[in-house]
Amino acid sequence: MKVYSTFGHLSMALVIVGYFMPTRCIGNDLAIVNGPQNKSEAETKEKPDQKSTKEKSKASKKKQPAVDIAILLDTSNSMDGLISQAQNQLWNIVRKIAEAEKKNQKPSLRVAVFEYGNSNLPASENYIRQVVQLTDDLDKVSEGLFQLKTDGGDEYCGAVIQEAIRRLDWSSRQNGYKAIYIAGNEPFTQGDIDYEATCREAIEKGIVVNTIHCGDYDRGVEGQWKRGAEIAEGKFMNINQDRKIVQIKTPHDGLLIQLNAELNSTYLWYGSSAERDAFQSNQIMQDKNSITAGSSLSRIATKAGSAYSNRGRDLIDSSKSDADFLKGVDPKLLPEAMQKMSRKEREEYVESMAKKRRSIQVKIAEATKQRDEFIAAQLKSQAGDTSDTFGDVINEAVASQLQEFGFEVE
Repeated sequence: MKVYSTFGHLSMALVIVGYFMPTRCIGNDLAIVNGPQNKSEAETKEKPDQKSTKEKSKASKKKQPAVDIAILLDTSNSMDGLISQAQNQLWNIVRKIAEAEKKNQKPSLRVAVFEYGNSNLPASENYIRQVVQLTDDLDKVSEGLFQLKTDGGDEYCGAVIQEAIRRLDWSSRQNGYKAIYIAGNEPFTQGDIDYEATCREAIEKGIVVNTIHCGDYDRGVEGQWKRGAEIAEGKFMNINQDRKIVQIKTPHDGLLIQLNAELNSTYLWYGSSAERDAFQSNQIMQDKNSITAGSSLSRIATKAGSAYSNRGRDLIDSSKSDADFLKGVDPKLLPEAMQKMSRKEREEYVESMAKKRRSIQVKIAEATKQRDEFIAAQLKSQAGDTSDTFGDVINEAVASQLQEFGFEVE
């Protein structure tokens, strides 16, 4: 694969067209904290806890370098293979990002997805749809990807890049990486919105634009996909979007599937009853979707790492950055089994489940390492299609660009 790359001094963020980002406010301390009915008691007891929780949470988030990724996917008729690859390789991409560190801090990852070029979308909106806003809820990102359907249409790259730049709430942190990854097969020049102007706007705002042409390299150059990447200091890449992803069974798969079921049992979703049910149901649904896409083992491996965080939804992940977090949560928003517990009982229960989760995640990491080694050995002895896929080129670009921005990548 031929790759063009230039890098500027600005920070970058990744944008995924088709999906991305959590919309609920339960993770905000102001939304979940309900003080006692007695006003004087609230003033003397609950407000100090609330303020402490909020300040500690903000301080913790500031320490983490931000990684914002927007993925823009062409969903016109010929792009079924691209969508399939994105569904299959999402979790491998997340695993690659999770390997990075900056000053001993793991990144805070958010992903967004847009789709463009689908005739089922309004022509008045340039056949563009934001599937998921920038979010750390990776189950929502997966859900968005599996909702994508292809249909013929006009693909306006300049328009969808502009939409991603202006609509998403990109991180303002100076220590992060912001990037857009746009994939498609028609000329980059289509539409009334000038792609050169939007790519310049992106890099001026610290957002790198990486272009992925689905098809022949030279044709991508002729269609100005390379030029778009050059302007926005990103990489130009080409892929075979119709290449099938090889699935290799290993002796470790059964254990990993069993451990995943045990891992799911440790999640303590909070929010309204409907929200708790929705979080749990979507986690299970995305497990099932990953089986359909042939990526279930990659998803399991991701769930054992730092990138799969459910802060703002799960009590354990939300408590990692603030030991006092649980004190500020309205009991009515807790899992039903915890609502009648005393404060001490709740704290002990959360800690015991956190300990159980850590133990399971260690086992998953060990089994995944053995599985990866088994697959690597198998691939060495197999001949087959070696053309790049969507996940291959994103992983390559992510690794090199994160290093350019001061991250250490394994």
